[in-house]
Amino acid sequence: MKSFVFLTPEAHFSEAVKEACENRKVKTPPHVEVYLVQLLQYYLDSRNFHRPVNEGNGEKPLETFAEIYLQAMNSEANKKKELMKIVGDRALYLTGFFSDSLQRKLVDVDYYVEIGSAAYSNLSVWTKEDSLSLVFQTFSKRFLDFVEVLNYISEKSQVQADQNVLRLYDRYLRTGSDLAREKLTELGVALPATSSKERLKLSKA
Repeated sequence: MKSFVFLTPEAHFSEAVKEACENRKVKTPPHVEVYLVQLLQYYLDSRNFHRPVNEGNGEKPLETFAEIYLQAMNSEANKKKELMKIVGDRALYLTGFFSDSLQRKLVDVDYYVEIGSAAYSNLSVWTKEDSLSLVFQTFSKRFLDFVEVLNYISEKSQVQADQNVLRLYDRYLRTGSDLAREKLTELGVALPATSSKERLKLSKA
């Protein structure tokens, strides 16, 4: 008889984050790993990602990242941190797990990287707790590194189930995923000199 080991969502995501950080060679403080695990747990319920902001308080729901960001900048202390955290967390999760869907949007991955980095930068300044401020500062300065960590967690199962070369190639062009690049290289696909991720890095240099 086979024995099965059941992991809690926290334990599962903790293992996944550690593996992803090691595989992508992303060195990070323990507090950052804990935050990522909590982020993954929270969005395990997809309703948390799609839930309208300001719903039920008599105000018009905020539908876009830009609207939430602008509202955050014009709100009082506690509210502005709450809204800005939504921007940062959703931008990180979106670019990490749903980069494929962004090709059908009016804005591309770079937009979400920029607004997510800016949101975490604001949070690092507004947050008094040192450890949490450091987490936000880390995400702000190394946003693309953690997009790659989430890409790994997402792509590990997707790539195993779907060896569609065109899909991998498109993902590499739009996100610069190192994992997609490695898989394409293994398949013998010639790649362009730079991806959108690499162009973004060069533009910041």
